[in-house]
Amino acid sequence: MNKNRTRRAPGEDEAALYVRVSTRYQVDKDSLPFQRKKLKEYLKFLGITRFAIFEDDGYSAKNTDRPEYQKMMSGIRRGQFTHLIVWKVDRISRNLLDFAEMYEELKKHGVTFISLNEQFDTSTAIGEAMLKIILIFAELERKMTAERVMGIMLDRAENGLWNGGHIPIGYRLDEGDAFPVPDWNGEAELVKMIFDKYEETRSTTQIARMLYRDGIRGRRGGTWTSKVIHDMIRNPFYIGTYRYNVRETSRGTIKPESEWIVRKNNHTPIISEEQFARCNKIMDKNASRNTAEFRNCYTHTFAGLLRCGTCGGGFIVTKDRPRENGFRPSVYRCTKQSHTLDCDGKTISETILGPFVLNYVANMTRAQKNFDKITTLDQLERELLRGDDFLNIVGIERQGLNEMFAALSSGAAGGGRYFPEILEADGGGPGDGVEYEILKAEKEKAQRAADRLMELYLFDPESMTAEEMSARRKEIQKNIRDIQEKIDALDAPAGPDAADLSFIRKASAFLISQKIMSRKHIDYIDLALQIDNEILKDFFAQIIDHITVKDGRIQEITFANGLTHRFIYRNKFQQECPKCGGRIGLTLGCRVRSITYQGKMYRRIKVGDPGDPFAGKKNAICYDCAARFGRRHHFGCEAEICPICGKQYISCEHFPGNKKGGQ
Repeated sequence: MNKNRTRRAPGEDEAALYVRVSTRYQVDKDSLPFQRKKLKEYLKFLGITRFAIFEDDGYSAKNTDRPEYQKMMSGIRRGQFTHLIVWKVDRISRNLLDFAEMYEELKKHGVTFISLNEQFDTSTAIGEAMLKIILIFAELERKMTAERVMGIMLDRAENGLWNGGHIPIGYRLDEGDAFPVPDWNGEAELVKMIFDKYEETRSTTQIARMLYRDGIRGRRGGTWTSKVIHDMIRNPFYIGTYRYNVRETSRGTIKPESEWIVRKNNHTPIISEEQFARCNKIMDKNASRNTAEFRNCYTHTFAGLLRCGTCGGGFIVTKDRPRENGFRPSVYRCTKQSHTLDCDGKTISETILGPFVLNYVANMTRAQKNFDKITTLDQLERELLRGDDFLNIVGIERQGLNEMFAALSSGAAGGGRYFPEILEADGGGPGDGVEYEILKAEKEKAQRAADRLMELYLFDPESMTAEEMSARRKEIQKNIRDIQEKIDALDAPAGPDAADLSFIRKASAFLISQKIMSRKHIDYIDLALQIDNEILKDFFAQIIDHITVKDGRIQEITFANGLTHRFIYRNKFQQECPKCGGRIGLTLGCRVRSITYQGKMYRRIKVGDPGDPFAGKKNAICYDCAARFGRRHHFGCEAEICPICGKQYISCEHFPGNKKGGQ
């Protein structure tokens, strides 16, 4: 037993009792109640009164992906238990490597392992030795069982029998059937229609959209995608060909064709071989068309950063036409809107995104640098919205401003909190940078692999020969030396013959930093033409977590440090309040204090009043009409609440022009 374990007083021992069955039809001798009973009886013999039972019902021991097992191990790591007791060793693991890892943790935390059926515990040397021997045979039994099952399934497949799994769309498997048959009264007709439409449209995306518009759902009520259509067109099951043993797992790597089992004319087809060949020829042609253009030919600066403010989905991106100056912007479109037309989100061009985001980041950097001159939230807001790119914005949501102001006031935002080291002109010294940290992590990982290899060999010498162990160890040691040489090269001072690529990247980063720290507006297109898109993409990826886009404009930016700035735009429907005549976005709020309904006057609810959407949010600004905290919403604002009924004012019966509307 581990001598480093904290000694407990008598009576303080606590045991973890682990019980497991693979299926709900386990024989009685190994059933959960039987295991629980025997383990509790043994606890009385040990004199342990405190225990916890962990049950995994219906989980295999071939791996550790079991909820109660993981919960038990967490308790062991916290030092909760002194003993781990099982009915049989194979109840807790049938995998030698998994058990070795678990057993090392038990020894580390001073936990005694006891297997009741095999009559040993690891507090004795003979018990530990017996444990290793039994576990080797348990794993051998599992592997032999798996081989027997695989052999039976391959034999069944060679005879054209169904081995279970996902039944292709268009087929069904009734009780007593040896193989799926076409569902002529249901999905089979849909499959024929999909193949017919593909010949007509030559587009899987158009078919997915058509099915969505027609209200046709998948088996589980899901939405059709172009990937599902693609897989159907490629699946020879629909012409009566049965393939088995194609992949390592259901979604794993494809095996060599020599290992496949293929039976043509095995079952009733839905599609003719001629139509199947025509459709696949079309798909082959589509796949080969403009391959160079479609496959990562371009770097899209904001790819992966955008979210749709309407549906919450991501964006797909394409290249727009080149401009006269040679700049070819990317165009971003909501994925859901593109695939199913089920989102009203509008496209947004890099010509809008780039200038906005780059100049906003520049304004933030300058505000951070000159914060000693900023004393109020309004001053900070003006600094952040300085420039022509923000003329249509009347404000920034107060919560984000408050968080930034507080961070800058306390000095927490200093030292590059908001912005990465790429903005620092000196470029750092030897041993600095992301590449250096990656190499250090790789070296540590390789060293751990070498240690684990030796531990495995000592734990189970039969797992590999001495020659195999030596060869693997030499390979790992060579990898460690190679990594160290790269680290030494980074530590060495850069000479006049430093890599051109490294110089270009540093020069580009320096150019971005100089542009940002200047007091001038940054011409994003001019900058994008001067430096590589990869540099810009990396720059924004370090600073920004995501950008939310709605109605073709930037709604909010969430930075990598968690700070979110939400922008309030001028009302897009009208520029003047129809009630007071004030200019929306420039006046603090509507000047009209009350409404009249059936000859009676009611005081209007202000921004931040009880019942208002912004109730209790001091310094809030209405997203719809830009009215400030303590002021009244402009007339027609969607956020205003009716003082009579408490509902949305513009849609209730008390709003002028509605049924029984007021004045």
